[in-house]
Order: sequence, then structure tokens, then C-alpha cells
Amino acid sequence: MKNIFTYPTALLLGLGLLAAPKAEAQQFSKRKKYNSVGFSLNAMNYFGDVTPQTNFTSFRFGATRPNVGVSITRRFTPRVSGRLALSYGRITGDDSKAADSGDPDAVFRYNRNMSFRNDILEVSGVVIVDLIENRNNYLKRPDFVPYVFAGVAGFYHDPKGLYKNGEYVSLANLKTEGQSSGYGQTQFSIPFGGGVRYRINRNFDASLEIGWRKTFTDYLDDVSGTYAAAGALTTEQQIYFGGGRDVGGTFDNKGGITRTRAGQFADFDTPGAKRGNESDTDWYIVTGLSLNYILTPRIKNPKFR
Repeated sequence: MKNIFTYPTALLLGLGLLAAPKAEAQQFSKRKKYNSVGFSLNAMNYFGDVTPQTNFTSFRFGATRPNVGVSITRRFTPRVSGRLALSYGRITGDDSKAADSGDPDAVFRYNRNMSFRNDILEVSGVVIVDLIENRNNYLKRPDFVPYVFAGVAGFYHDPKGLYKNGEYVSLANLKTEGQSSGYGQTQFSIPFGGGVRYRINRNFDASLEIGWRKTFTDYLDDVSGTYAAAGALTTEQQIYFGGGRDVGGTFDNKGGITRTRAGQFADFDTPGAKRGNESDTDWYIVTGLSLNYILTPRIKNPKFR
């Protein structure tokens, strides 16, 4: 996933060039600037260690979960707007459904048997660049406008695993891979993507949008590196989600999420064995529809003397 980071970087650079001040942009009068408020209903997916393949393009449609958001947008120039948004949604992953036990390349993940859900609260600020400009006021805006966007976002996430009693347990502070401390639940990301906007009537626009979030954490799914060292896991929940081995590094006979240690899996989750793909960070994606209401600008009439 490291190579994919070049895409949002390039997009940000492109947006900066498109948004550079020009003569016509500087002449875009206050009468033509306007604000809008929006509500969005979206679908959320994620890319990471608990997907069919551990690469940027792999996700499972069955793991799609809802996301909702509100936003306010300010039109600054014929092409450029700024948007602040608040959204809340969930991502999920399940090795038992994403990995095929008959696939040699996926049998590791199937036997790992990790599953999670993660509720994400996000605040974002992005620059939107329309590919079709509007030099007039909002009443004369184009009917159909494709656009691209990029910016920055902060989010809070809380990955949880299903415990054997049917209860969902927060995983961030369990240190299931023997971390010295719990990983940060407040993170930031780079959102980027594109969409199309359609004019419904005088004050309403509808948009269809897809946006990727490049994060800087590998723990959206609580899976990153290797199985914990002997003695690192001490509580029953740590042992359960960490694979099922006790403080001495041997199977505790109380069970864990690992499916089996028979045959080729005899040393499956021994201390230091691979648990995830720590060289990559996790991503999430938001796809959906939004409805925006344009706030009619207040225009002060000039004073005549």
C-alpha cells in the first residue's frame, strides 16, 4: 500500500495547481459566492489484513456497513469550494468469510480466524475542484458537474472483537500483539476521491461520491505484526484474541480464535510468528449519496448618493 500513497499526493498537487489564484478567480464577486449544507448516506468498506487479499484493491462486499454524515460547503471561485464534514460509520472484517480454506494463499488467514468491527467518527476538511466551472451565481450553475477532492481528516476509531460469550470487547488496550502500550485511537488520514453533482432545482443538488482514506495506522483491524512473545499476554481476553496461548507460550486449553494447531499449523501462532502484514497501513473507503441545500446568499444592494 505504500506505493498507493503517490496517488493522493499527486491529487493534492493537482488540486493545488487548479486552485491557484487566477484573474477570473480574483474577480469572482461576493454576489456569486454561496454556502450549502448537506446530508449524506454512505456505504463503508476497508482494506487491510482481514480482507480476501492484503492489497489496496481487495475488499469484501459482504462486509459493507452504513455511514452517515453532515457537511457545510463554501463556494469560493468558479471551480473551487471548501467543505467541512462530520461523519460516523462502521467497518468490519472476518477471516472466516473473507478467506477461502481451500485457497493455499488464504489458508493462513482462514486459520487465524480474526474478526472485528470498528466504529469510526471522522471530521474532515477538503478542497473540491469542479471540472466544469460556473462563473455565474448559484441560480445559473450547471446541471451536471464532475469533480475531484482532497484534504485532511482526523478520526477516532474503536476496533472490537466478538468474545466467546457473545459480547463485543474493545481491542485497543488489550495489546494482543504484545505491544508495550495500546495503539492510538485518534488518528489522521488523507481523504481523496471524486464524484458527480446534479442540480435538482433552484436550491437542491444531489451528489454521488467515492472517497478513499489513506490512514497512518495498521490497527483498524487490530492485526499488524507478529504473535505476542511468551508471557506478554496474561488476561483471559488477551489470550483469547491473541491466539489462545498462555503466559508460557503454550496452548492454554481454554481456546482462542485460532482454528487449529494440527498438521501444518502445529506452530501456527507461536511467539514471534507472523500475524499480519506490518509493512502496510489500513485504508477505508466511503461511497454514497448526498443531498445539499444551497443557502440563498444575502446580497446587499449598493447605496446610491
